[in-house]
Amino acid sequence: MPAGSTTAKAPAKTPAKRAPRAKAAPKAQPAPPPEPKPTALGIRQIYKRFGSTVALDGVALEVPEGSFFGIVGPNGAGKTTMLSIVSGLLRPDSGQVVVHDVDVWKDPNHAKRLIGVLPDRLRLFDRLTGAQLLFYSGTLRGLDAKTVKTRVDDLVTAFGLDGAVGRLVADYSAGMTKKVALAAAMIHSPRVLVLDEPFESVDPVSAANIIEILQKYVAAGGTVVLSSHSMDLIQRVCDRVAIIVAGVVLDSGTADEVRGGKSLEDRFVELAGGRKAAEGLEWLHSFSE
Repeated sequence: MPAGSTTAKAPAKTPAKRAPRAKAAPKAQPAPPPEPKPTALGIRQIYKRFGSTVALDGVALEVPEGSFFGIVGPNGAGKTTMLSIVSGLLRPDSGQVVVHDVDVWKDPNHAKRLIGVLPDRLRLFDRLTGAQLLFYSGTLRGLDAKTVKTRVDDLVTAFGLDGAVGRLVADYSAGMTKKVALAAAMIHSPRVLVLDEPFESVDPVSAANIIEILQKYVAAGGTVVLSSHSMDLIQRVCDRVAIIVAGVVLDSGTADEVRGGKSLEDRFVELAGGRKAAEGLEWLHSFSE
């Protein structure tokens, strides 16, 4: 290296700064389970016999507030007996029924203010006109005349009874009678509706209208308990279902839980049994001359 020359030292490398480590995102916490809804209707160990026939054998059901609760079962299963006891029309041999914590049999007047009832075998004052029947139902529930008139007008429009309210109920068709009876059951704005076969004899258009009315009622916090032989209807509109056979609850829960991946009809037949092979009717196929 030539004299006098100097060797330039390379500048020392500055260590690269590390980027700050990103903070780990907090672990998502599982959503807390939804608070259970209060019980609108509690049926606790109900027994009922008619002579030697056991109609209800320890039936127990809890119906949450805001439910559309369907009850299915074969003929003679005890559905109507149970709903008659729930609505205070028939006294059980033992057990308890509570509606929003009010005992139906210890405090019947209070309980009946909370319930609207459409029984299976309608017994209406059929020598009244539809308008008179609805007005009577409202005043019987303690509503003042002005409130009753407003509600009657609303119900007549909602149920499509405009052309019938001036006629005697005795002259109504079976479907029209169902509609005016359901309107009468709702006039006092009950918290629970107990409906036994509400769509029997009702035409499809009216049935769709009634379902919409009931769905809005449930969405507002009301509770509907209905029995029906139409499995398709129950499966479409009910969020909870119970299957009753021979006075015993065989299954109860959400509609999906009870169905178990099957149709409600298939699940019902599986639990209830009783499907008979169509044998022994060969004579039916040799037609009369």
